[in-house]
Amino acid sequence: MKKIIALLLAVALMACFAGCGKSDAKSDKTDLEYIKEKGKLVVGITDFAPMDYKDGDKWIGFDADMATKFAEKIGCEVEFVEIEWDNKVFELNGKSIDCVWNGMTLNDEVKAAMATSNAYCNNAQVVVVKADVAQDYQTAEACKKLKFAVESGSAGKDMAEENGFEFIEVKDQATALMEVASGTSDAAIIDSLMAAAMVGEGTGYEQLTYTVALNSEEYGVGFRKGSDAVAELNKFFDECKADGTLEKIAETYKVQAALIK
Repeated sequence: MKKIIALLLAVALMACFAGCGKSDAKSDKTDLEYIKEKGKLVVGITDFAPMDYKDGDKWIGFDADMATKFAEKIGCEVEFVEIEWDNKVFELNGKSIDCVWNGMTLNDEVKAAMATSNAYCNNAQVVVVKADVAQDYQTAEACKKLKFAVESGSAGKDMAEENGFEFIEVKDQATALMEVASGTSDAAIIDSLMAAAMVGEGTGYEQLTYTVALNSEEYGVGFRKGSDAVAELNKFFDECKADGTLEKIAETYKVQAALIK
């Protein structure tokens, strides 16, 4: 009887180890294989024209259109998920999203936390103020008198801290612009590409303008640390440069001058 019980226990343990082996094998999939298997590329974004913004119920923009084409290239659908920018690494590592594709500045913090693509766009952080006072704020030193609104966890916040500006944090750059337009804040720090599209004559914020550039930077896309999807994306970028797709989409959103050739 004891021999039978021992044999049954041994069989049970073997089954357990076999099951664990299957689980381990499954977890050995690469990140790109994981994305392809579920058939969906989940892209973390914020409301950020001209890179990612809504036209009705559809997300469009330079980054949104490129992400859609990349998803098609790897045989997946695309899904856009609005995230709190400050939580982007948490969302990525928790697999709520597969990548961050939203005019993301390639700084040291981002590169340490994610696998990042080659840079594809040049950018800068610029000061946005009401047009009727713009002549008074043409230098960073002059801007120290102002109260700023900045996106939480953004390069704009970094510039506010670096320059010793007084600031409040808001959920995204669009909200930062609203703060200035309403007079709740004196100024905002946002991406130059967004400023070019969103403020000044012919835009929704005609009473605003941008003045001093506080830095220069580059945009990239972020995947989970160690992801092989980065190599696939870099290859895709190269193909899109070669066949003119990158330039064509950039022209649609008037960001072609910022492309890294």
